[in-house]
Amino acid sequence: QVQLGESGGGLVQAGGSLRLSCAASGSIFSINRMGWYRQAPGKQRELVAAITKGGTTNYADSVKGRFTISRDNAKNMLYLQMNNLEPEDTAVYYCKADRGILPSSWGQGTQVTVSS
Repeated sequence: QVQLGESGGGLVQAGGSLRLSCAASGSIFSINRMGWYRQAPGKQRELVAAITKGGTTNYADSVKGRFTISRDNAKNMLYLQMNNLEPEDTAVYYCKADRGILPSSWGQGTQVTVSS
């Protein structure tokens, strides 16, 4: 089992920045890929950014150049630096840990609201 807890969400004006954090605990050794997902009201949950244990990253086209995902394996932490935020970025942001053939783990989510 892996437990995830997000923090860092909040209300920010368009053009502002936020940094989300995700703390992982439990069977950390089983985690390979970690990612940030988001779900806006009335929309499906979508991938924002992901990073492998080796550091390979991928991003949704809508956030490329504005968001940066990083992880600190020693501290069991995942981060999402979000710059130049837009109202369209408003959503609940979730941290996810992929564990190969084992069930994935999700955090409880943190709200990000961007005002215009």
